[in-house]
Amino acid sequence: MKKLAFLIITFFPIGVFAQNADSTWFVNNYIKKEVSIPMRDGVKLFTSIYQPKDQSEKHPILITRTPYSIAPYGNVYKAYWRSYMMKYCREGYVLVNQDIRGKYMSEGIFEVVRPLNPNKKTNKDIDEASDSYDTIDWLLKNVDNNNGNVGAIGISFPGFYATMVALSGHPALKAVSPQAPVTDRFFGDDDHHNGVLMLMDAFDFHVAGGFSAPSGTPSTKGRRGFRITDQDNYNYYLKMGAMPNFTKLSGDTMKFWSDMMNHPNLDAWWKARDARTGMKDVKPAMLITGGLFDAEDGYGAWNTYKALIKQSPQTNSKLVIGPWYHGQWASNDGTHLGNVQFGSNTATYYQDMEVPFFNYYLKRKGTDNLSKVTIFFSGEDKWRSFSQWPLADIKPTPIYLKENGKLSFEASTTQKPTFDSYISDPAKPVPYTEKVHSKRTREYMDDDQRFAARRADVLVYDTGLLTDDITLAGPIVADLLVSLSSTDADFVVKLIDVFPENTPVDPVTKYPMGGYQMLVRAEIMRGKFRDSFSAPQPFVPGKPTQVKFTLPDVAHTFKKGHKLMIQIQSSWFPLTDRNPQQFVDINKAKDTDFVKETINVYHNSSKIILPVIMIR
Repeated sequence: MKKLAFLIITFFPIGVFAQNADSTWFVNNYIKKEVSIPMRDGVKLFTSIYQPKDQSEKHPILITRTPYSIAPYGNVYKAYWRSYMMKYCREGYVLVNQDIRGKYMSEGIFEVVRPLNPNKKTNKDIDEASDSYDTIDWLLKNVDNNNGNVGAIGISFPGFYATMVALSGHPALKAVSPQAPVTDRFFGDDDHHNGVLMLMDAFDFHVAGGFSAPSGTPSTKGRRGFRITDQDNYNYYLKMGAMPNFTKLSGDTMKFWSDMMNHPNLDAWWKARDARTGMKDVKPAMLITGGLFDAEDGYGAWNTYKALIKQSPQTNSKLVIGPWYHGQWASNDGTHLGNVQFGSNTATYYQDMEVPFFNYYLKRKGTDNLSKVTIFFSGEDKWRSFSQWPLADIKPTPIYLKENGKLSFEASTTQKPTFDSYISDPAKPVPYTEKVHSKRTREYMDDDQRFAARRADVLVYDTGLLTDDITLAGPIVADLLVSLSSTDADFVVKLIDVFPENTPVDPVTKYPMGGYQMLVRAEIMRGKFRDSFSAPQPFVPGKPTQVKFTLPDVAHTFKKGHKLMIQIQSSWFPLTDRNPQQFVDINKAKDTDFVKETINVYHNSSKIILPVIMIR
């Protein structure tokens, strides 16, 4: 490949830095370069390089590839001193940021979750892995005084691109940390959960936010869709009605939204966009990071790690999961989420694991003494280390739905079928949170569920006061026996920790915590996918039918004196799209297709299988 001349910015930008010791040190010890790096097909990707002036030693390279802009551009420095990334600066890392293909200042055509191409034959066969390889190769040849070791890091979509860097196969790549990585947008990321559209996130991100707009001329400005001005998101999305009304707003150029609407079921289009498909023979050490209460990409961290362990067992893979919202581990405050306190600053605790990890593999400094698996257990507010995940000593323990809102670990001996019923009305769906908001909250992931427990269309079951601690670690399985008056329905299962009535008011938020119903984990399942995500089937009205699905992993201790609660409902709005409750293509449904439905959930035959472990 031809080398490309690049602009070097060596002057000090005046008046743009906060006047503190770290910013002053950064200005005095780093220079910024902006370069356009050629890919194998001739497309140039815009890249900023923050390089230490120090020539006394050679420096490792740490890359972040992003679709969200590498701003600031030009003679303004990125404010690394405001975050823990300053620790990498103090360690003398070359910090590289790149606008991915077709975004902001980079050339080429942008594709949302560009599929991995494992069979490249010509220079025209490109993907994010090849762009990563070409970037690394260029940096090694053109960045002075580098030590030949490269790492990559990124959160959310940059986490997906970090995964693709790991799959590039470049021999200089030694360590990668995909954090909350976008992984599978059909089963568990921002767009879908078990094939159910995460309506608010997907529409706000792709269409209103303009993220998936087609590529234009390279620019420092992003593409916008339109602004949602309604301050009540429940009201806004309900008035919008059926899915075709949303699609009309996407316009003719919003290709990814249209593609999603044209692929309602699991098929080859979705499978090609599963980042796990290429996780074979992964060479660099991997640090997978995620949050227990990550509303956007809680699925990605758990399942990227599981894929690595299964498909690339020789890879040095590590997993760290903390009690965080999306990206909270990179913040300055990991002490709480919403009304739930964690007892310490869990963000700084994590950062003191991450930096030594990269130091060892990129600088050969220190030791790699990080456990294979490090998990924070909410409820008891305690970090625990393990040698594997899933854990070997999990005891799958069913807890049965009983009459009168009871949960029991004992199966019933009665043969008489009994059930609880509720009417699910798409015109009045169950809200995902109590308060009125314009944007989706991140706090809903551990928020108080008392508002939902008071609705007639939400079934509530609890254990009564626990006499011993119960610790759960791993995926939860909902195994329901239901019957419907129509041909389709959604099922939301929520695992909840009910605090004792004498719990004091939270000293920080002043929220009344007595009887607080803390959401620990929740997931939705579209009933028509119960037997197959690729070949959905209608329900037979009135016929008892099994609906079984898996909730994302949990790490939580229900303390003695608390209650374990299960809530079941059939809408979760506007977090997810509404099911018309008839067997139709929901993406093509009409406003007149939505019907009320009576749903029966049978006792004893319906159970939640809990991953119980004994913590010694």
